[in-house]
Amino acid sequence: MSRASKLTLLGTSLFALSTVVFVHFQQKAEQEAMHQGVIRDMEQQRIKRERQADFDMQRELEAQYKKEQTVRDSTAEAPVGGGTTERGIGTQSGR
Repeated sequence: MSRASKLTLLGTSLFALSTVVFVHFQQKAEQEAMHQGVIRDMEQQRIKRERQADFDMQRELEAQYKKEQTVRDSTAEAPVGGGTTERGIGTQSGR
């Protein structure tokens, strides 16, 4: 074989080998990235479950407190028109 054909064979062989190695490492990196995505999703689901458990616990506590205490809406009892202000002065005009 001539020197040019040997160099061509060597060059193409190195190119093919480097391509195979590059693809191998790229697949490993993609696989690791996908695995990290799964781990991240599992962590988000764990946090969501914890928040839901906290919310449910707060709801149960609220229900218990409402059973034990008399709870009324003070905004519904505010006088409508003609009431007094904080100073005790009437709000109707004409005085």
